[in-house]
Amino acid sequence: MFIDRVKIRVTAGNGGNGVTAFRREKFVERGGPSGGNGGRGGDVWLEASEGYNTLLHLRFNPEHKAGRGGHGEGSNRYGKDGEDKVVTVPVGTAVYDAETNDLLCDFTKNGERFKVAEGGRGGFGNSHFKSSTNQAPRYHQEGGEGDHLELQLELKLIADVGLLGFPNAGKSTLISVISAARPKIADYPFTTLEPNLGVVSVDEYKTFVVADIPGLIEGASEGAGLGDRFLRHVERTKLLLHLVDVSSISGRDPVEDYLAINRELLNYDKDLAKRPQIVVATKIDALDDEDRLETLRQKAAEDRRQFLEISSVTRTGTKELVFTVARRLDEITDTELASEEEDED
Repeated sequence: MFIDRVKIRVTAGNGGNGVTAFRREKFVERGGPSGGNGGRGGDVWLEASEGYNTLLHLRFNPEHKAGRGGHGEGSNRYGKDGEDKVVTVPVGTAVYDAETNDLLCDFTKNGERFKVAEGGRGGFGNSHFKSSTNQAPRYHQEGGEGDHLELQLELKLIADVGLLGFPNAGKSTLISVISAARPKIADYPFTTLEPNLGVVSVDEYKTFVVADIPGLIEGASEGAGLGDRFLRHVERTKLLLHLVDVSSISGRDPVEDYLAINRELLNYDKDLAKRPQIVVATKIDALDDEDRLETLRQKAAEDRRQFLEISSVTRTGTKELVFTVARRLDEITDTELASEEEDED
């Protein structure tokens, strides 16, 4: 089961209490204070791991507590520090404070760690308070309380390329042809109910990752259809492949579909709408009206977007698509590197 949004509660450990104690030893006339300090409470850490690709393991395990610090003891013995708690999340997880909705951390690399809740301090024992004017303090300090908060975790898949389009535009078929991914494919809308990732091999040494998200419809940015729940999964992509069905089987107008999806992108995130986009006409094996293809081609040219035509069923144009995407990703990477160097200057 693909779970991309969960709430969890994290509680850091309380600090141990200090203790009031005095030395009681034979032949020692003035024992003095000997109360040790309490140990620190354990912290709660979040750690990103490529071993997970969903938040399912946290859905039924929402409570996460670190160990509390041990209490101080006599003979100046300190309490043991509480054990830290490490919560593993998939790479691509964004962490929000559920109460304020503030972004606390965004994991983009394997092994990244973030301390989300700090353990309480250990309390001082009475030996800490001994001074020249206070030789026998008869008091100690209580341990501090650890942080506790509720977190909203949202997974955003990390992929190089995102597939967009109306339901049944051919996204799942395409990803099954160009990668080893095997999503469910059927001739009815919303067959894809959760995102799929596929690794595409360009040659022996080069690959890129494609994310296939469930089909969008008009009003998706406001919750229509499957809503905007899955749009976040293309937020991190460098390039968008906008698949448009040009066959007459759908009964839809290709240009209107193209414009509708781009409106949804703009309503959802202006930056996402500006992302590099290749327009891909699909199902050309079932094309029975050339005007449907040509009007879409003209519209893509007006918007200065690259245009390709494919048939995943007959594999027509799919190899060209893979090589075109690889070249475009290289261009985007080079542009990003150049802009970084300009920023440094």
